[in-house]
Parts: sequence; structure tokens; C-alpha cells
Amino acid sequence: MSYILAIDQGTTSSRAILFSEQGELLHVAQEEFAQYFPADGWVEHDPKDIWQTVVNSCKNVIKIANITPNDIKTVGITNQRETTLVWDKHTGEPVYPAIVWQDRRTANKCELLRKDQALVDHIKNETGLLLDPYFSGTKIQWILENVDGARDKANRGDLLFGTVDTFLIWKLTGSKSHVTDATNASRTLLFNLHSQQWDEKLLDVFSIPSTMMPEVLDSADEFGIVDESIFGAETPIQGVAGDQQAALFGQTCFAKGMAKSTYGTGCFLMLNTGKEPLLSDHKLLTTVAYRLNGEPTYALEGSIFMAGATVQWLRDGLKIISHASESEALAKQADKQNKVYLVPAFTGLGAPYWDPDARGAMFGLTRDTGINEIIEAGLKSVCYQTKDLQKAMESDGARPTTLRVDGGMCNNDWIMAFLSDILGANVDRPEITETTALGVAYLAGLQSGMFSDLDELSAMWSVERTFEPRLTKAERDTEYDGWLDAVNRVMTK
Repeated sequence: MSYILAIDQGTTSSRAILFSEQGELLHVAQEEFAQYFPADGWVEHDPKDIWQTVVNSCKNVIKIANITPNDIKTVGITNQRETTLVWDKHTGEPVYPAIVWQDRRTANKCELLRKDQALVDHIKNETGLLLDPYFSGTKIQWILENVDGARDKANRGDLLFGTVDTFLIWKLTGSKSHVTDATNASRTLLFNLHSQQWDEKLLDVFSIPSTMMPEVLDSADEFGIVDESIFGAETPIQGVAGDQQAALFGQTCFAKGMAKSTYGTGCFLMLNTGKEPLLSDHKLLTTVAYRLNGEPTYALEGSIFMAGATVQWLRDGLKIISHASESEALAKQADKQNKVYLVPAFTGLGAPYWDPDARGAMFGLTRDTGINEIIEAGLKSVCYQTKDLQKAMESDGARPTTLRVDGGMCNNDWIMAFLSDILGANVDRPEITETTALGVAYLAGLQSGMFSDLDELSAMWSVERTFEPRLTKAERDTEYDGWLDAVNRVMTK
């Protein structure tokens, strides 16, 4: 029997998942790693932690499954996007810690650049993105300008840039492959959606030498061969996609109008818009959903920074729960008359507000407010933010026809029920909720010939439960109006 190994390198942990040739999830191994917050709004990872937890997870899942590395036919990689690494091409040593997608250190730089309206328009029209610290472009520039000797080394052609997928492929292939896929490239602020090439004007604006940039491949492609010294076998890497695009692919949202919402560290609502990029007038992002045989399919995306991270804060920051799974039972016990709103703007607000200077706050506290009400407010905040994205997509003329959910939080029935209530729409939870890993397993399987086409993949998707709205429109509007009022109070612009 042959297997697909999916590497899912996330914001707080690395995981390795084994899938069968039929797309069945068989075994999972996972390892968390440290988060570093060296200054207000700064978030970093140690690249060695990223690499070591990936290697450990892969070795552990092979051991758990009691198979040999030769049994793995193909490897897929999905990853936290926008997180930025720069390393020496000769030694492989990073010149600085990985600057995480949540990091806001370049907010002032972005504010200055936004005064150039022609640049703002070029970025939106060519990359589909906004000029924001979220993306990789200003992160690379910051490293080159703030790390001793980095600018000179980059100009000499001695430094390489990569998002996490590129860094892992470089390491896995023994420094042989410096590549990425179109979905990850489309999150850098440096990739032209129309030409499907790095944008020379933007590389120049951010003073980034083109020699640093990886080659951009399809999402199902030949990314290189895993070096035998790592797992004990030479295995091709044949599927790569950023985590949210991978989830869209794993949810088989292949038709225009289909959408998925992933609830991990952040929350990401992504809508398939077909073969033409749809530019948003409501601060949503246009991105590559996947690219097959050189042909891109596009998506509209809204990004929320704090979803599972909010529950993590309730657990690790406030210490009012000891495990995320406790939140569902406690939220059920909350006093429904106690209207508490938590706006989790711990690292600013994402779509559709894009306010990097906003900070978190809680409103509506009374003497009756207790732990249950605070937890309920935290869980509801995830759903309200999804509603924000739904409204923005509708305003852009792209209302989702189907919403499929995935990610760790979607296993919480309370959250999914309230999500359906506040959206006023059915929410489908699939049998396999590990759709991020499943997406790159599908991509690698397509490239390796294990799967024949998208129709075969669509037939493999199945729903586990559909949540239907229970609130009236008036009740839904009252709930949401309270949220909008709370958000307005923390906005800085």
C-alpha cells in the first residue's frame, strides 16, 4: 500500500498526516513550538523550531503507522502564509527569526507608503492585496534594513527569501530546490496575478533583489526530492499550497461561488471566483486559489487574525480555562441576558477594517458578568468577524452559495450553531475536518497520478453535519449591531 504524507506547518504547531490512496486520513503526529513577542505587535518564530518540529512530526507519524519511508509515494506541504524567512544560500542559516504573518512591526512603513496613491492602486490592481504589514514584502525589506550586513549580502546574491513552504522545501531537498507555488507567491505583495510572475516594480519599491526570490510553480508540480538522509527514502514533493488555499482545495470548492471558512489560529473565509480575478471594493483580498497546468483559479478572501488564538488567550492569558475543549460547555451556561462583546484586536483588526493600531477590548461588563459570559463573548467574536466578511463579499457582488467549515474550532458545535445563526445561512461540516492537509494530499495525489481529476476528488467529499440558523432576522440584526458598535469603539481610523 502507498501513502501520501501531508506536512501541515502551522502558526503554533507542525503536523504530519498520513493519507491513504483513497484520501482517507489514517494517522496524525503533532508538535507545538514557542511563540516569541519581542515588542508590542511583534511576533516571531525560531526557524530551527519550525524545521525540527516538522522533521519530528514526520518521523513520528511514520513510526505510529508502522510503515517504512519507502511506503510513502508523495509528499504535500501546506503552511502558514506570509510568514517571512531570509537565509544565507551558502550556509542555510537564517539571518533573522521568522517574522510571523501576525507581526505588525512595519505598520508605520505601510502608513508612509500609502501616501503614494499610485503605488496603492498598483498593489491592488496587480497583486490583489492591500498595502499592509500582514504580507511578506515589507517584512523582507525590514530584515534587509535592520539586520547587520543583510543588505550587502542580498545585493551580492547571497541571501534567499522564502515563505515557510519554500524554507521547508529548501531544507528537505538538501538545499537543491528554491521554489514556491502560486498560492504562496500571491501572498507576498510581490506577485503579479496577471503575469503570474514576480512584479519587478514592487521588487524595486521594496528594494528586494530578484535573486532572493524563489521560482513559482503550479500547486501540483515537481518541487524536488526529499533527501534520503532526512526520512530514509527519496520521495517527491508534488503538492504545495498556502494553508487557506489548501483548505479550499480540500473542501473541493472547485466551482465558482463555493466558499469555505477555516477556523485555526486565525479565521479565513475564501470564495472561489473562477478564472478571472475579482478585485474587491471592500478591502477583501484577491488571491490565487490554486494553479493547475499553468492555469490559475482565483479567490476572494477575508482574513481575521484572532480565532483560535482568542481561545488560546482565554486559556493561556486569562487562565480561565485549562483546555480549549472546555469552552463549549461553559459558553452554554452563559447568561443570555448578559450582553458582553469581546473585540479581539490583539494585533490589530484584519478584513474588512484593516486597522493595525486597533487593540482588544471588552464591552458590556456588569457585576453579573463571569467566566462563562467572557468565554461566550470570545467564541461569538469569531462568528461576528465571519459575518463582517460575509457582508463585505455580498457588497462586492460575490455572495457565497455554499459555506463549508474546517479547522480545529469547527468541532465545537456551539460555535458552529451560532455561526449559522449570525450568518443566516447553512453551515456544512465535512466528515474530514483536516481539510488543509487533505488539500495538499489531493494536490500531491493528482501530480503523482493517484487521483485522476477534480471530479474524482469532488465525489470523495461528504458532509458530517449541517447547522441551520435558528435566530430570526431581527434577533440576528440586534446581535450584530452590538458587535459593530463594539468594533467602532476600538477603531483608530
